Amino acid sequence: MPAHPTGADGPGRRTLLTAGLGAALALALPAGTASAAAPAPFGRLGSPADRLTPRTLYVDAGGLGDHTTVQAAVTAADGPGWTLVLAPGTYRETVAVSPARTDMTWIGASGDPRDVVVVYANAAGTPRPGGGTYGTTGSATTTVQADGFTAQGVTFANDFLRTDLPGNPGTQAVALKVQGDRSAFFHCRFLGHQDTLYADSTTLGSVARQYFAHCYAEGDVDFVFGRARAVFEHCHFRTLLRPDLAAAPYGFVFAPSTARTNPYGFLAARCRITSEAPDGFYKLARPWVPGSDPTAWPSLVIRDSVLGPGIDADAPYANMRDVYPWQDQRFAEYRNTGPGAGITVPENRPQLDTGAAASATRTVYLGDWTPRQPC
Repeated sequence: MPAHPTGADGPGRRTLLTAGLGAALALALPAGTASAAAPAPFGRLGSPADRLTPRTLYVDAGGLGDHTTVQAAVTAADGPGWTLVLAPGTYRETVAVSPARTDMTWIGASGDPRDVVVVYANAAGTPRPGGGTYGTTGSATTTVQADGFTAQGVTFANDFLRTDLPGNPGTQAVALKVQGDRSAFFHCRFLGHQDTLYADSTTLGSVARQYFAHCYAEGDVDFVFGRARAVFEHCHFRTLLRPDLAAAPYGFVFAPSTARTNPYGFLAARCRITSEAPDGFYKLARPWVPGSDPTAWPSLVIRDSVLGPGIDADAPYANMRDVYPWQDQRFAEYRNTGPGAGITVPENRPQLDTGAAASATRTVYLGDWTPRQPC
């Protein structure tokens, strides 16, 4: 995504990122497998019968599971249908789930996403050890290319700070890049600044259906972006303070890059948007037409959601570099409320009519796929 002006971030970002990590472990094990005499994480695994399923691996940084890193467990899960149970802790690593590892599930063992954090600090402008820089795609802490991926109770984070690369425009720093079809996230968090959550597909011609329920995402510039057909329900989006900037806009919540042949892009339903920034300092969205797809026709519907005062109610949308006018895109709203949803300039707030709203639903967007929470 295009870079925003660089500068300093607020103090203590990395400290705040993992604040509240708990020590308690509520095990995701069948009843009767944990011994009162052995209350350590994962109960000192025994035979395959003790496991959640025969294809379950336990990850614990302290060595009480099958693996101490998430990537090691992903690599060991050499086929479809594996479940990874992650013990509370901060896993500072990059993780890649290849296309062959279909129908994989990650479960945060405590049930609280603040307890299980997968985090790294690469940015687009970060130098690679072998030369060059990572670029936006390569900056991702976690990359998921497999179909059927599900996560519950996990935080995906990128704690890169603009002060790490002063003066460098490559401040895009992805926490999660997900490209697979039938990808679902329940009660997860996505933390970063610019380009936090990259909801994408593997190719221009493929449709990646993705579902996010009761999730939290924060950032400042285009922090939910990509060409996936993605549904967000009951999610909380929070825009961050930009002490390096003195004037609006600080950034944009959404930046869809929907392929022209895809009738549906991003849908946010029954969500809320709050802000650390002054009132009116954020836009809802701007279109992203990447160089890899100059025919993209970005699509975004926000409905039945509460938009806080941080959103510029008079002009909630913006152009991308003044080349792709937002008015030419598929942007629309329906029955939103809150200070940031006021229709003071009607031509700047395209609204769905009742008939069109009937098609802006999870069922229509996801088709024959019904996401299911793992536990």
